Amino acid sequence: MKQVTQNFRLLGEQVLDIEKKAIEGLYQYLDDNFDAACQTLFNCKGRVIVTGMGKSGHIGGKIAATLASTGTPAFFVHPGEASHGDLGMVAAQDVVIAISNSGETAEVLNIIPVIKRLGVPLISMTGKPGSTLARLADTHVCIAVEQEACPLGLAPTASTTATLVMGDAMAVALLNARGFTADDFALSHPGGSLGKRLLLRLHDVMHTGERVPVIPADAIISDALLEMSRKGLGMTAIVDENQRLAGIFTDGDLRRILDNRIDVHKTPIAEVMTRSCITANEDMLAAEALKLMQDRKINGLIITNDDGQPCGAMNMHDLLQAGVL
Repeated sequence: MKQVTQNFRLLGEQVLDIEKKAIEGLYQYLDDNFDAACQTLFNCKGRVIVTGMGKSGHIGGKIAATLASTGTPAFFVHPGEASHGDLGMVAAQDVVIAISNSGETAEVLNIIPVIKRLGVPLISMTGKPGSTLARLADTHVCIAVEQEACPLGLAPTASTTATLVMGDAMAVALLNARGFTADDFALSHPGGSLGKRLLLRLHDVMHTGERVPVIPADAIISDALLEMSRKGLGMTAIVDENQRLAGIFTDGDLRRILDNRIDVHKTPIAEVMTRSCITANEDMLAAEALKLMQDRKINGLIITNDDGQPCGAMNMHDLLQAGVL
């Protein structure tokens, strides 16, 4: 294998320095045009269509995805395909964001007359405020950089980074303006662990009805062991005559009484149960329940209703199966 003498780390640092400078240079473009662009997007009654060619198109796809996942309905349209029918996706209530570092990309400019004819607001993002695209747009957001990280000055690098960051700035500004919440975010991310952490509540994962381990307060320890064995959750709730939670008995409690040689066939459960037990409400987020259990170093939870009666039960294994853990 040929030995390479280049200092890759130094070259990497140079790229990061250039791109960092490009991002810092964006502060000057957070101006009235940026405000106007955000206001136009905020007022949009339809969808935001993002378009761009080549590397600008790749960045445009990411910007559209970020907007869509943060409360601003958006999608990407390839400008080449737009000229062959995809412009039919654009409606009068929409807004178009056109991205081109040079502002002279032919495929993008070719679709501008149709956008203008539809009366759709056009926001351009270019590195050339005097370019054709910038002049044709209703609002121009500048993304100019001093230099590309590519030493040849050919491959879009710092300019695409700047475009992506400016797109993120718009998306997050809109997110805050709309009062977009974590629950809203979860609705557009139902799949995977993120959606599960944000959407699942205890009523979605807990055991209910006959699957909840419960014994009366006048039972003995052996009754508790049988109930724990039948329900398989490593615990059982103990209830009083009004079916309200009086305490809990767990595998940990069992180990302690065995160490103390307590007779499980004669001793009332009320003498050994844990009275001040940790409970939860069925509307609690599963992620919150996970944190509660981890903080208190417990493996299970009894879920109670407003009257203090057990209505559900769950343990760490249930959270694991649901994908929360």
